Amino acid sequence: MYIKSIVLDGFKSYAQRTEIQEFDPFFNAITGLNGSGKSNILDSICFLLGITSMSQVRASNLQDLVYKNGQAGVTKATVSITFDNSDKKASPLGFESSDEISVTRQVVIGGRNKYLINGVNVTSTRVQDLFCSIGLNINNPHFLIMQGQITKVLNMKPPEILAMIEEAAGTRLYESKKLAVQKTIAKKEAKLKEINRVLDETITPTLRKLREERSAYLEYQRLTGTVENLSRLSIAYEFTLAEEAQVSSAEVLKKMQAAVKELQGSMAENEKKQTEIEEEITKMKKERDNEVSGVLHSLEEAFAEIQRVNTKAESALNLKKQNLKSEEAKRKELVKNMEEDFKAFLLKKEEVKKIQNELNALQEASEKDASALAAAQLNAVSAGSSTSGDGEEGTLSKQMMTCKIEISQAATEAEQVQMKLRYAQQELETKESEVKNMDGEYKKDKETFEAVRKTKEEIENQMKNLNYDEKKEAAFLAKKKALTNDIRRLKELCEGFMAKFPYLWFEYKHPEKNWNPNNVKGLVAFSITVKDPSKAKSLEAVAGGKLYNIIVDTEVTGQKVLKNGELKHRYTIIPLNKILARCVNKEKIKLAQTLVGSDNLHLPLSLIQYESELKKAMEYVFGTTLICDSMESSKKITFDKRIMTRSVTLDGDIFDPQGTLHGGSASSQAASVLAELPEIKAIKTELETKKSELCSVEDELERLKNVAVKYQQLKQQWEMNCEQAELLEMKLQQSAYHKHEEELLALKKTIAECEETLKKIEEKRQEAKNKYSLLENKMKNAESECKKALKNAKMQLEDAKKKAEDSGQKMREKQQELEALLLELKELEKEHTSYKHQIEAADNAIKHYQEQVNAMEAEVSKTKECVERSKEELGKKKELIMSQHKEIKAKSAEIVKCREQNNVLQLNIKELEHNIKKHQQRAADAAATVTRMLKENKWIASEKHLFGQPNTAYDFKKNNPKEAHQKLQKMQEAKQKFTKFIEINLFFSLHQYNELLKKKRIVENDKIKILSAIEELDRRKIKTLHQAWEKVNKDFSSIFSLLLPGAKAMLTPTKTQNILDGLEFRVALGNTWKENLTELSGGQRSLVALSLILAMLLFNPAPIYILDEVDAALDLSHTQNIGQMLYTHFRQSQFIVVSLKDGMFSNANVLFKTKFVDGVSTISRHVSLQNK
Repeated sequence: MYIKSIVLDGFKSYAQRTEIQEFDPFFNAITGLNGSGKSNILDSICFLLGITSMSQVRASNLQDLVYKNGQAGVTKATVSITFDNSDKKASPLGFESSDEISVTRQVVIGGRNKYLINGVNVTSTRVQDLFCSIGLNINNPHFLIMQGQITKVLNMKPPEILAMIEEAAGTRLYESKKLAVQKTIAKKEAKLKEINRVLDETITPTLRKLREERSAYLEYQRLTGTVENLSRLSIAYEFTLAEEAQVSSAEVLKKMQAAVKELQGSMAENEKKQTEIEEEITKMKKERDNEVSGVLHSLEEAFAEIQRVNTKAESALNLKKQNLKSEEAKRKELVKNMEEDFKAFLLKKEEVKKIQNELNALQEASEKDASALAAAQLNAVSAGSSTSGDGEEGTLSKQMMTCKIEISQAATEAEQVQMKLRYAQQELETKESEVKNMDGEYKKDKETFEAVRKTKEEIENQMKNLNYDEKKEAAFLAKKKALTNDIRRLKELCEGFMAKFPYLWFEYKHPEKNWNPNNVKGLVAFSITVKDPSKAKSLEAVAGGKLYNIIVDTEVTGQKVLKNGELKHRYTIIPLNKILARCVNKEKIKLAQTLVGSDNLHLPLSLIQYESELKKAMEYVFGTTLICDSMESSKKITFDKRIMTRSVTLDGDIFDPQGTLHGGSASSQAASVLAELPEIKAIKTELETKKSELCSVEDELERLKNVAVKYQQLKQQWEMNCEQAELLEMKLQQSAYHKHEEELLALKKTIAECEETLKKIEEKRQEAKNKYSLLENKMKNAESECKKALKNAKMQLEDAKKKAEDSGQKMREKQQELEALLLELKELEKEHTSYKHQIEAADNAIKHYQEQVNAMEAEVSKTKECVERSKEELGKKKELIMSQHKEIKAKSAEIVKCREQNNVLQLNIKELEHNIKKHQQRAADAAATVTRMLKENKWIASEKHLFGQPNTAYDFKKNNPKEAHQKLQKMQEAKQKFTKFIEINLFFSLHQYNELLKKKRIVENDKIKILSAIEELDRRKIKTLHQAWEKVNKDFSSIFSLLLPGAKAMLTPTKTQNILDGLEFRVALGNTWKENLTELSGGQRSLVALSLILAMLLFNPAPIYILDEVDAALDLSHTQNIGQMLYTHFRQSQFIVVSLKDGMFSNANVLFKTKFVDGVSTISRHVSLQNK
């Protein structure tokens, strides 16, 4: 059997159907450039033979076998081979009657494999069996020799070479089968051991026990008979019930279905009532919302404003009352303090009179002592004058006297200032203690003032952060009004154009969420800009109806817009990814320019501007037409046989190559869409801009509205806090604590001045003391005579001086005391006067506050009345709205009630539907039970008429089925207990036991026979292997000598000299035997491997051999020798050889040459000259 022809369709590089006819029965060669599809022919043969390893055909999966993986429109690969089967001796089993056998294999992308033999669908196993029966096992392809197989043979070790011999001799299959049998024997051996164990341990003892329990077995048989009778009764009763249930369920189903219809009617009525109530509620809500948004809102605003004014007035009144109380308390305190100070003043006045009298007496005594001192000083001076000759002593005495006077005056001044300081310090302590007592209330008012001031500052900051300007809102309102007028005007213009050109207005609804508007490019008309308005009419004629087509990015977008876009007109969609653009041929354009002149011919695409992404769409609309200046030019171009292209004149007249003409004067006078399009675009652009601005303005107004409410609230709070802060500040300034603070500051200032004066007086006194000491030293240096003369005078002077000083000191003390009292009197008089002024001021303040309180009380009374009236109006309006709300609520409750009723009805319907399904299922189950029972119990059909009949075995009245069922269960339990102790069927068990023993003996005998057969087959295997080795060795030597003249080769056993240990190559070049193959050249080693492979093939010839570039590593002479060798040794087989060398395919009878043309493989057949 050999290949006659091959048909390839869609297989690998053979995209189109390719037939390779008239294969030579003996030697065929295939050649061609690399990548032209030579090896793909061999792959197709392997594919058809049913190969499972895709790597053998250079593919990763079946889809790779289809031309370009199905990307080029070819979705299946088909290979058909016709075999010549005229030699009936070599015919496959079952096909002896067929002279030709046609086998087809087809693979479809995403589908399944399909095999056909002689046009009949068969399985892959059937195809493999066919080829295996003639020695073409594709999954162990000894008939397929690839280039890499030669290298593989060269690298084989002795056991692997032996395996090749075994494969050729067929003993390899025996070895694999033997191993499988040995594994099976081992498994069976284990099973036999298990069977022996079960027999010995379980079955034999059980059978022995069964024989002993025969009586129990007889009882069991009796129970079995009774159980059978009761079981029949129970089954009959169950069958009768099932039939009755089947009948009764149909009636119940009818009733339930009627009830469902009735409930559904009630639901429909409820839904209708619900809809009516919902409409009433909508109407009532609308009325209520109008009331709330209008009247109620204004009443609430008015109430809030009146309440704010009232709160402000009450707050101011409370503050004024607090101020009034404070002033009254202050006046009371002042009156009390004035009376106490007046009493102290009278006491001090009496004391002053007393001290004045004492001072007068001391003054008289002091004057006398002063006179005596003056006389003594005069004596002393006289004495000094009499003793001094130059008058210096008298001068020093005067100076010392002056110093003493200055020191005395300084001491007096210091004493007076000290008294004033002590008084001021005492007053300061007194005032500070008084202030401490008053500190709590003042601090509280001060903290309140600070808190109010801080709150006021925070409100100011919040108002600044709002960035609100009352003028800004007015400006935005004016802008909104202007924009609204502009939009209305532009819409009117658009509507005018819409009436004029209705198809220019394309509007659609977004078909889905997250829709990208950029996917829809819009109308063709709006996607272009005409460069020259004078060409607008002609361009419009060129585009025609396509001017109103819609451009989209993909066909998917177009489908979505058409399906869900809610279009108002019918539109044609242009998807950019699918549209096929066509343009006038450049040669035709050049020819047309030659005919009419380039100035008279225009390309429409050159007269418009558009986005680059829309190029394909524009070419589709404008690309197939030319524009001419005149009708004559258009006529020439259109009807010229070399051009024959549609043209349009500037006036819009259309010339068509088919002989039609469109246009005329009426057409030229009609309004041009493209001419007016710029104005329409400008209006639309302006309209969109204005709409966008209006949205921004409305957003800003909404924001300002929200901010304005907040700003007014903050402003109101700020005003109240400002007024409260002013009142608190006034209260703090007019408080007694504040005045005492001012007095404390004055006293502290007086104390500081007194301390400064004391410091200056002390400096002056110290200066006088220093001068006095200096003068005194000078006096000590006077003449001793003077001293003696003055001694007596000085003693007198000292005595007089002492008396004068004593009286003067007493007088000064009294004088100082008097001055202090007078100072106190003066201060008391001042305080009395101050108290009078303060009381007078307090009276004025009290009067003023009282007047303000009276006025404010009247104002608060009025505002309260306004608040009450506003509150009453607001309450009435709220009651009205509340009543409306209650009505709405009542209506809503009715809806809820309807819904609840519907829910209940729905539940009832579902329950009924569930019951219907349940009864349907029950009826079906009953029918299934009847059918099942009839099938399982054949006796029912014959005895059915007896079920329930009296005086029969199935009399349900006489034999209560329930009691029978209970009795049956008890007897089955009793029967079950017996089954635990005895075998049910003793004879059957004994039979099984005997059969098991018989099979065991058969298995054991079979094992002995198999082992004996294995030994015999092993001997035959060794004999066959020796024969195969000798035959292969002989052919190997012969083929190698033919391929490489003068050389010898053989296969010899390894060093053990046992062929079963492996075989190795021995090669001789001339008479020299090489130790190993490494001493040979690469080509010689390839010839050794090729010779062995061919010798193997010769041992067990296949009908077909496939060689794929086995001569790749050989030179031309060796290649020529291969061709001659094939002629010599292989006369009974067909060879298909792929080669690039002339020496190989020159020996072929038929040569097939492959070429790769336009991405597809082609093949041509050539018959060699020698064959001719």
